[in-house]
Amino acid sequence: MRKICLFIAMSLDGYIAKPNDDLSFLKLVEKEGEDYGYAQFTDNIDTLIIGRKTYDYVVKEIGSSYYENGERDVYVITRTERQRVGRTIFYTGNIAELAKQLKSEKGKNIYCDGGSEVINELLKHDLIDEFIISIIPILLGEGTKLFKDRRPEQALEFITAKTFTTGLAQLHYKRKNKQ
Repeated sequence: MRKICLFIAMSLDGYIAKPNDDLSFLKLVEKEGEDYGYAQFTDNIDTLIIGRKTYDYVVKEIGSSYYENGERDVYVITRTERQRVGRTIFYTGNIAELAKQLKSEKGKNIYCDGGSEVINELLKHDLIDEFIISIIPILLGEGTKLFKDRRPEQALEFITAKTFTTGLAQLHYKRKNKQ
């Protein structure tokens, strides 16, 4: 069965964005030639689930070709109906049902790239199988929290921790199998 994997960065105090969806703090750890394992991670991915705000940010910063010319199915979770563009599908249905359907299909793993609302909806239904979380060495104090309150407790199993010269620390966990 395919796994849903979260690969995301957050501040040391748990924020994935500053107020107004500002992601500029991620630039603190940009380093020529260092992708923090992203290319290796995406080699095992053929489907992407992403929130509309995160999608819009990437399109603004990198361009729509990042998704449209890709070799992956992209599901943009949105409340607004839009036409499909290539392999990019604007999905307005139940995210838990989508995730269960995708996990049951043949293929590589599924990358959850945020945002917070998408991640926390998947967590409510215990649908994220692996967590790769990069900690950026900054305390933001406010913004969008990665993990929201009032979701079920989930035990995780440690896989690895890596540190980088930029000060970034990357934690990798998988969901513990239920007894």
